[in-house]
Amino acid sequence: MIKFKLLPVNFSRRAMSDVVVERLIARGHPNIRATHRTTLEITKERHLTPRGDCIIAVGATKGLRDFSDEFKKLARRSDTEIILIIEVDRLRDVVRGFGDPRLTFDHPTDIVCRKSTYTCGRTLMVRCNKAAVDIDRRIVERMKDPSSVVEITIIARSLT
Repeated sequence: MIKFKLLPVNFSRRAMSDVVVERLIARGHPNIRATHRTTLEITKERHLTPRGDCIIAVGATKGLRDFSDEFKKLARRSDTEIILIIEVDRLRDVVRGFGDPRLTFDHPTDIVCRKSTYTCGRTLMVRCNKAAVDIDRRIVERMKDPSSVVEITIIARSLT
């Protein structure tokens, strides 16, 4: 009997160690505004004040500290593309950015995507193409409902 290893679509020519996927679930909240122009955030915290204008989802099942060592290692390379896929009620938005050797992945609750190159323990990726304000407004409207469930897939893939 011959056994085949199934590879994800679009990555069939790439070594599996060059692609790592993290998945998590989060929820909506009435105070979600998603108006920040340079960052977006997903958090494990369940409480959100109106000041949290970069937050797009709460109650996440993972913070950066919970990501696999494989993901962290790959994301600490500047030649790694990081793709964040947000799905709510059959709506999807995609945020693309890059890894950085300065990423620490040590924050227990937060996941932050940045348009800038600034890093701290909360940073998932830098040089993103979108911030909270750029997320599809139909998704943002649904995320204002606390019963909304958002599925988040984060892919790190080497570009070399």
